[in-house]
Amino acid sequence: MYSRILVPVVFDPDNTPDAALEVAKAISADDARVTILHVIEELPSYASRYVSGDFIEKSREDVKARLDEIAGMVPGGEAMVVTGHSARTILEWADTHGNDCIIVSSHKPGVQDYFLGGTAARVVRYAQCAVHVVR
Repeated sequence: MYSRILVPVVFDPDNTPDAALEVAKAISADDARVTILHVIEELPSYASRYVSGDFIEKSREDVKARLDEIAGMVPGGEAMVVTGHSARTILEWADTHGNDCIIVSSHKPGVQDYFLGGTAARVVRYAQCAVHVVR
């Protein structure tokens, strides 16, 4: 059983966190902390001048509210929203916070994943802890 589980989530129609949350419940210790993490990609500087700070803050608040709901479905769940590059930020979070397991959801790979590598693939490749991939 794992005591510090990280479940990165992304909000898109092809990728719901339900399966990852079920795995987290199944493999967590009784007193486990399960962090539900969403990484907001940083806007490139050339695009940031077209997006108001209020819009960015409102979006962040909306994401946090959705994460709080999700975290409430898991014993020991906590919701966190951070900004950065998805794979790198997930890996840094896991290292910094002593996570012993990351549960990532993966989609059916597309052509671009073979050339660039998806977030889940990078997490699996570089994580310093156990990684469970859920499809």
